[in-house]
Amino acid sequence: MDYKQAEDYILSFTDYEKISGILYTSANYDLGRMDELLEPLGNPHLSARTVHIAGTKGKGSTAAMIAQVLTTSGYRTGLYTSPHLHTLRERIRIDGELISEVDFVSLVEILQPIVAEVNNKASYGQLTTFEILTALAFAYFAWEKTDFQVLEVGLGGRLDATNVVKPEVCVITSISLDHTEVLGDTIAKIAMEKAGIIKEGCLVVSAPQPAEAKEVIKQVCREKGARLIQVGEDITWHKANSDLSHQSFRVNSKANSYYLTIPLLGDHQLENAANAVAVLEALASSGAKISAEDIKRGLEWVTWAGRLQILSHQPLLVVDGAHNAYSMKKLIEAVRHHFDYDRCFVIFGTSCDKDISGMVSELISLPCHILVTRSAHPRAASLSVVTQEFANHDIRVDVAENTAIALSRLLTLAGPEDLILVTGSLFVVAEAIDYVTKYLPLPGKKV
Repeated sequence: MDYKQAEDYILSFTDYEKISGILYTSANYDLGRMDELLEPLGNPHLSARTVHIAGTKGKGSTAAMIAQVLTTSGYRTGLYTSPHLHTLRERIRIDGELISEVDFVSLVEILQPIVAEVNNKASYGQLTTFEILTALAFAYFAWEKTDFQVLEVGLGGRLDATNVVKPEVCVITSISLDHTEVLGDTIAKIAMEKAGIIKEGCLVVSAPQPAEAKEVIKQVCREKGARLIQVGEDITWHKANSDLSHQSFRVNSKANSYYLTIPLLGDHQLENAANAVAVLEALASSGAKISAEDIKRGLEWVTWAGRLQILSHQPLLVVDGAHNAYSMKKLIEAVRHHFDYDRCFVIFGTSCDKDISGMVSELISLPCHILVTRSAHPRAASLSVVTQEFANHDIRVDVAENTAIALSRLLTLAGPEDLILVTGSLFVVAEAIDYVTKYLPLPGKKV
């Protein structure tokens, strides 16, 4: 088996990331399958100290920050996130390095007979792509003897494949309406699914939340005997300054005060950094050797692609995977704060199961010329559906069949002082990054 065959094998199973409208029930997401899959592997998910992260926005960024600081502190640290931009291997990293193709293939070959046995018994239904990939990540982290594993929930929390761990710290990042057809149509319902990762007696870090979500998280913590640390109350942050390469800010907790810098843009990343500091302090209080200097140096080196990422400067080409109304609102705020430009052009494409109306309502507050496109992903919304949402606001948009055509057109049209913003979906963002990697620099374009 080579890497392509191993990847094809993983992707040959039911992949809910490519299917919309799947009911979020134990019939479709039964954790019993994970137990059966992990037991023959020696329960590798229990091998490392664990930070488990759920939420609507900021999960991946928060996870990356925590993992980077743990690595800086001298701990061998696994990071499991989703989705990926270019390759499945991006989801599984140790100390910032992607799992190698050789190790990925080796683990798939170990998993194959176990997967076949679990699926033949089908005691809890058939295994899915995400479940097999999650088991592969656990096995890899145990195989490589990681000290910590930082895990981002794939969907929801309560029934997610990652929710077989016994975390030392659980994190609930900002909750807003997303995947409503799966997780529920209210903030409270979604919060209950996210809070499903909270285990008896663990530490819980919660980002600032809407009132309904905050009450749900408090209630679950009371029921589980879990100590709750509330970012925004127990830990606060204040922005100092920023430019196109970094932001500086102060974080104050009951234990310490930090002056920090991150190479990520947007006020929402300051909140994510405060979440990370709260988690790292919690780990330090339970024996981990993490100093204030480790936190400072780790955050200075964190990377997280596809989030307010600048791909070129003349014109200014920025990509951001904002994929719901809340994240689109935060993106527009960040664009207004960080960037100066003559004209703004937006390439917008999204998935069919997203709140397209909500995203469009936020996006149209930004004076710009909009070009609607669609990614190659199976869940990509059609051009007609997206353009109709803009038409509902009496806004005319142009269309491009795919992301490459859209970028090619705008890079020809835009001047050196203009802004091109690519957003609406991480899949569109990934295609934009691929295009830039292949075709820039162009004549007259400064990267």
